[in-house]
Amino acid sequence: MAAAARCCPSVRVSAGGSRRAVPRRRTCWQRSATSERFRGSCRGFSWEKRVGDGQNLITEDVTVVEGDVATISCRVKNSDDSVIQLLNPNRQTIYFRDFRPLKDSRFQLVNFSNSELRVSLTNVSISDEGRYFCQLYTDPPQEIYTTITVLVPPRNLVIDIQKEIAVEGEEIELNCTAMASRPATTIRWFKGNKELTGKSEVEQWSDMYTVTSQLLLKVGREDDGVPVICLVDHPAVKDLQTQRYLEVMYKPQVRVSQNYPVQGLTREGEPLELTCAAFGKPQPTDMRWLRVDDEMPQHVVVSGSNLLISNLNKTDNGTYRCEASNAVGKSHADYMLFVYDTTATTEPAVHDSRAGEEGAIRSVDHAVVGGVVAVVVFAMLCLLIILGRYFARHKGTYFTHEAKGADDAADADTAIINAEGGQNNSEEKKEYFI
Repeated sequence: MAAAARCCPSVRVSAGGSRRAVPRRRTCWQRSATSERFRGSCRGFSWEKRVGDGQNLITEDVTVVEGDVATISCRVKNSDDSVIQLLNPNRQTIYFRDFRPLKDSRFQLVNFSNSELRVSLTNVSISDEGRYFCQLYTDPPQEIYTTITVLVPPRNLVIDIQKEIAVEGEEIELNCTAMASRPATTIRWFKGNKELTGKSEVEQWSDMYTVTSQLLLKVGREDDGVPVICLVDHPAVKDLQTQRYLEVMYKPQVRVSQNYPVQGLTREGEPLELTCAAFGKPQPTDMRWLRVDDEMPQHVVVSGSNLLISNLNKTDNGTYRCEASNAVGKSHADYMLFVYDTTATTEPAVHDSRAGEEGAIRSVDHAVVGGVVAVVVFAMLCLLIILGRYFARHKGTYFTHEAKGADDAADADTAIINAEGGQNNSEEKKEYFI
């Protein structure tokens, strides 16, 4: 049976987005097996969502950052000049073909044709999030939706530090807060270029999330002036970070250097000049020289960080210490002095500059090492001599026994004969008569 033509009243959309029939203008649709169903929808001004193998509409979900522009596209794969319209999440018509009945001027027509209706939405806010519907007036009508997701970057990023000034060895607490974001942010910590691990907590307020990350950090003198960075990972923003520079106080580092003699021995009768250098935070304010386990000689001159002995003698032997202190603590460095004879030419092995808080690193005594090596070499030589004499003695005994038969020979020929046949002569043949 041939399909019959049937007419439905055309639809006019009011400024508020509602639909009503307009008798003066009629749109006719070809009747088919599903035309009755379509006619019911037409008369009730409601459209049934129809998604199946015959779907002819195409659209994509949209993700947009708050305040940016979202573009919604309703496309037709195989156009038959059917009418396309776009509805908001409240089912109000935004565009009917190229006409915008909705008063929201943020919606603007980008492109309209028989195969596409493309609309832009400027200055997107969270209230714009939801499903938007593309409808195609076919027989039966088709509908598909696209979802707009609105991303909100953190509105503020702040680092709070427990102590503005820390002391070496202390553990301090830092908190980084990323407020009012959507979705929740991920916070990462860095100390310089090294990534650290923090502990995060998430609080939700309405549709927004506030994330706070806590970092516990034990600081040392090497951390003074190093930036601690709080960095945010969020799909709505790139390279959002804030930082705080650490300020760490530490006790002095002390070092003693020998100015004169620059190199070589500290000989009797010659001068000695030492300099003490100390660095700390705050800078050391108190520095002094002393002699460990003994009184400072009368002829020693101390001027600030310098120590001078103009004429060395063997009574100056000992350990000289430079101490420095600041508000954090006290440290020292030691110098071991050994005064050599005026004729000494070997390298010094005793005096040295040693720094430390509780003790110092001892220098290697090359003379002791040389003595140990000499003893080992001497022992090996003795062992070789003893082994040589042992092997020589055993070799001589062997030859003596072999030539034993020649001891009583009258001449050399007889000795050779007796040496070669000594064994045979020793066992004479015996005859027995029965």
